[in-house]
Amino acid sequence: MFDLIRHKTASSKADVLSGLTVALALVPEAVAFAFVAGVEPMVGLYAAFIMGLVTAVIGGRPGMISGATGAMAVVMVALVAEHGVQYLFAAVVLAGLIQVSFGLLKLGKFIRIVPYPVMIGFVNGLAIVIFLAQLGQFKAPDANGVLTWLPQNQLLLMLGLVALTMAIIQFLPKLTNAIPSSLAAILTVTLMVVFLDLDTRTVLDFLKSMSGDPNATIAGSLPSFSIPSVEYNLETLYIILPYSMILAAVGLIESLLTLTVVDEMTGTRGKGNKECIGQGVGNITSGFFGAMGGCAMIGQSMININSGGRGRLSGITAAVALLAFILFGSSLIEMIPLAALVGVMFMVVLGTFEWASFKVMRKVPKHDAFVIVLVTVVTVFTDLAFAVFVGVIVSALVFAWEHAKHINVEVSEDANGWKIYKLNGPLFFGSAAEFLELFHAKTDPEDVIVDFQNSRVCDHSALDAIDTLAERYVSAGKKLHLRHLSHDCKQLLHKAGDLVEVNLIEDPHYKVADDKLDS
Repeated sequence: MFDLIRHKTASSKADVLSGLTVALALVPEAVAFAFVAGVEPMVGLYAAFIMGLVTAVIGGRPGMISGATGAMAVVMVALVAEHGVQYLFAAVVLAGLIQVSFGLLKLGKFIRIVPYPVMIGFVNGLAIVIFLAQLGQFKAPDANGVLTWLPQNQLLLMLGLVALTMAIIQFLPKLTNAIPSSLAAILTVTLMVVFLDLDTRTVLDFLKSMSGDPNATIAGSLPSFSIPSVEYNLETLYIILPYSMILAAVGLIESLLTLTVVDEMTGTRGKGNKECIGQGVGNITSGFFGAMGGCAMIGQSMININSGGRGRLSGITAAVALLAFILFGSSLIEMIPLAALVGVMFMVVLGTFEWASFKVMRKVPKHDAFVIVLVTVVTVFTDLAFAVFVGVIVSALVFAWEHAKHINVEVSEDANGWKIYKLNGPLFFGSAAEFLELFHAKTDPEDVIVDFQNSRVCDHSALDAIDTLAERYVSAGKKLHLRHLSHDCKQLLHKAGDLVEVNLIEDPHYKVADDKLDS
């Protein structure tokens, strides 16, 4: 119903126009996340500019937008409240160094282990989070500073403007693609509000209500270089290291998952390790220029993709335009109605949510459907990084449980009267107990062969299971022969040595023989 990908190819014109659209949407987001972190609005705006510019230039995913994000802001707030903003800058620098290390060590590839159901839950949960975040724009503080819904007339007007914005975004591309529909919608609604003198909240109203300062403005100067004013000792490291590690992890998870989503939507492939380095350099730069740092922003990235942004120029344009707004065009940006920006984000929500997942969940295995719902719910009620961790862990446990049930044996006897157990399925921690139940040491003949041609020895639990099985046969006065072990399985068993008390060649205590036959 909602076609998110309207432009299939890149062009400089599309990149510039989409970058301008993104810059307009970045302003309230950056300000809001700055308040979440407990810092001044300019700290968030500078982060949006620096992260956007650095990652656009050296990141691994052209067309992806980075800036100050809520996922990282909620981690920062405790550090700022307890130790001050300078410690935040130091923590952001250290987080950036950690991220660069991840990239240099080529650890970005591990994002590939995230199962597809987790990805679906991630984007669905993120769409819901973006939607819920926009509902705050329909509220304003009362005389006691408590957020309440707008008066009915203002609320209806804002809803009408939101609907108009969404209609323009949806239907304008059917007439022309000369200008991104999101940008056209913002400009149209803004001009309508200005010339008709409509009483609706603007970016300036939002800034004043968030800060409580009637003179608040997004006007500012260029960010300046400054080394964080903290004591450089082990005590400081002890304070910031936990925050830095969490910030680095959250930033990379959100960025690499966003990269994967953009890859799927555009049919191209970004470079995960290069993106790790780009995010790290961006955060290091942010810390030294008085900014709160950040990571990839899936909402703004979707706006960029929807508006035709595909190349690095789109991200560069968004960052430079945002800085230009701060330096020269603050008065113009401050008059943009929030309804226009909310309408844009609502369209992002509709395009981001995997509506097909409702049909998919009735066709996929129940445990996959459960993971989709679980990750979605955890994303909404906690944060994206934690939700992904939970989803991966649950998926891994389900995988282990399912494969543990697949181990079995085919029993036969050779010409010498030796009993042969031909093992099928992987031998690992999940199947070790079931493996031991397959053998009958007391009733078996004196020589027994375990054939591993269709199996693999995977971990320490598997080694221990083999060790236990050997003990059972030795106790019964019988010999156990292991055959058709793969080369890496043999290495695993020999490397274990005395740790497992099984040496297939030299251990006389258990009298375990290795036939050393090639598979």
